Amino acid sequence: MQSTPETVEIAVPLPLEQTFCYRLPDSMKGAVAAGTRVLVPFGRRTLTGYILGTPAVPPPGELKEVRAVLDREPLFTARDLEFYRWIAAYYLHPLGEVIRTALPAGLTMTGKDRTVVAADGSVLREEVLSTVTRCREERHYSATGKEPPRSLKGRAVELLACITSTPESSASTLRSRFGACTPQLHRLEELGLVTAVNREVYRDPFRKEAVERDTPCDLNEEQAAALTQLAAAIQKGGFHPFLLHGVTGSGKTEVYLQAIVHSLAQGRTALVLVPEIALTPQLVGRFRRRLPCGIAVLHSGLSAGERYDEWRRIRRGEAQVVIGARSAIFAPLDNLGMIVVDEEHEATYKQADGLRYNARDLALVLGKQRQAVVVLGSATPLVTSVYAVRQGKLTDLSLTGRVNNRAMPCTTLLDQRGTKNRTLLPELAAALQENLVNGGQSLLFLNRRGFATWLVCRDCGTALTCPSCSVTLTYHQQKKSHICHYCDYMIPAPTLCPACDGGEIGLLGIGTERLEEEMTALFPEARIARMDRDTTSGRGGHERVLRRLENGELDILIGTQMIAKGHDFPGVTLVGVISADTTLNLPDFRGSERAFQLVSQVLGRAGRGEQPGRVFVQTLNPEHFALKTAAAHDYEGFYREELAQREDAGYPPFSYLAALHFSSTAAKEVEAEAGRAAQALRELKRQLRLRVEILGPAPAPLARIRGRYRWQLLLKSVQRNGLHRLLGQFRSSHKPAGIVRMAIDIDPLELL
Repeated sequence: MQSTPETVEIAVPLPLEQTFCYRLPDSMKGAVAAGTRVLVPFGRRTLTGYILGTPAVPPPGELKEVRAVLDREPLFTARDLEFYRWIAAYYLHPLGEVIRTALPAGLTMTGKDRTVVAADGSVLREEVLSTVTRCREERHYSATGKEPPRSLKGRAVELLACITSTPESSASTLRSRFGACTPQLHRLEELGLVTAVNREVYRDPFRKEAVERDTPCDLNEEQAAALTQLAAAIQKGGFHPFLLHGVTGSGKTEVYLQAIVHSLAQGRTALVLVPEIALTPQLVGRFRRRLPCGIAVLHSGLSAGERYDEWRRIRRGEAQVVIGARSAIFAPLDNLGMIVVDEEHEATYKQADGLRYNARDLALVLGKQRQAVVVLGSATPLVTSVYAVRQGKLTDLSLTGRVNNRAMPCTTLLDQRGTKNRTLLPELAAALQENLVNGGQSLLFLNRRGFATWLVCRDCGTALTCPSCSVTLTYHQQKKSHICHYCDYMIPAPTLCPACDGGEIGLLGIGTERLEEEMTALFPEARIARMDRDTTSGRGGHERVLRRLENGELDILIGTQMIAKGHDFPGVTLVGVISADTTLNLPDFRGSERAFQLVSQVLGRAGRGEQPGRVFVQTLNPEHFALKTAAAHDYEGFYREELAQREDAGYPPFSYLAALHFSSTAAKEVEAEAGRAAQALRELKRQLRLRVEILGPAPAPLARIRGRYRWQLLLKSVQRNGLHRLLGQFRSSHKPAGIVRMAIDIDPLELL
């Protein structure tokens, strides 16, 4: 980007569609570049704005001046801005908010005015800047080689000997070895025996982890064929999208690694996206052992300072490979050669609020813009992805068998009907006992955390619900409290019914906490742990639990869906699914697909080592096609049935969807606003003569969350352009009532 002249176009991070023009003061002319942040007056406030460049036609009239420049160098390039503009246009979201989302949180800076009195008594307005995360500097010492005086004694002598023995020593290293030693270091400086410089220090999330290098694994025939196609595409250059459809344990990660080596050899960088923070430690470890280049990690589990430092390493070209969750799609990589989206089917790639982007979809857009190879990998790919393969939009790479010809686990569906709410059926209990005796490890999957999923009075039938959300409270025994998993409302466990004062209060349903208690009672000799949001909320929580399993310190691991995805533990020979029906009963057309994916993924954790695996799936619906095909490892059978149902109902891939979400603390107002919006959309549809189906308005299945009543509209169309045209016109002409929030969700994944 070129230096800016007198007038600049600026985007501000507010829910406003337009950009704004400001005048540069004389002191800034020719010195401010596009891609930098500035402080600008906006109404009565001072905001951070992002310079986009020079306006094509400067607006008439007097313009406000830019107040301050916040960056010495641009934070984003012209190619980054092209990506941001595409996102803003496609997701119908303000450009300034898109840019704010793309930049790391540690860059956040605010400004405010304060009144000060000058030396001559006049009153001035002074700009006060504050930043969330500052660069950290550390003092480094090196010896000058001068002979120390004889008067030098004690700790100073020891410090000098230590500094002399290495090219350079940091202050933190010296303090950890010698304790408080600042006075002695200052004395050594005064005597000219050491020199000191302040150096910027990155906050490194891997600073305590040692790495032992490994070598590439031998590939089987299918892996080698997939790698050959990827390497040829990388060598050729240009945009090449692939779907790597490999069964669980087929060695997809090894193909990623060796393909990335080819990209690095071409002098290009690589981006690897994963759906969950829990997957990051194990994957990062494999990449660090294999690749000698700089590797950066971006996900919400890092502190703001660590994220900022990792982002700066990437921007400065010090990291050639970036691994992260969905926000890593905005990593400022130059010369991008390859993008991997691991577990491409996961809904966690979709941002649920604010800018509702899907990182999986944006990976394809970014790959096309940067002319890079894109690999979508999964054992259970989206129906829409397989459909795109068969329409010629993606190239299929198939891995139909596990590495080393290991067998897929033997899977048994267990019918829970008529079992009187037994947690474990006899077949699964016996298998767990046998696996313990044989020294194998077991996973028990239950996608509900807490102890009991609802509390009911046996006298009057009243269920304890959240006062702010349309859900029952979940009992957590460790905290002796009932908690709402949507708004975190919490109350102590009551002894009397709040409705009738009855004392017969029953705990119904089962969560991971209760399952852990029952397993501890049933298998007292077993080493048991639990992995859910309650046990992994602290820093490094996921890694601690997974490392215990990897080191053989656990016999049984109980967990929610975070144990089902992507992990590779050779010691796990038994997997039990306690209830496979949770997603089947959701009011969502993707329920069957999600059930198939979840069961297939969790059963894929078994038998990845030398010993064969077994899986038991407890269900109230053993005849459902999604569960039967998952148990049989039959993706093709599932795909045919699911695609036929989607075609009959007109859902993706045979249509495109958008949703409008309305919320307010006032029930009548949000209902009225949803109706008004539906009427406006239908009138626009008639005027524009568009083929768009408008469903609703209707209350959301979860009609109230965090005290806000929720309504929604669903739009369907066989033409993507028509859907965007209708919503674009609606967005520019319709303003919701002041107390109602409205959000547009393009390609929604959650309709709850």
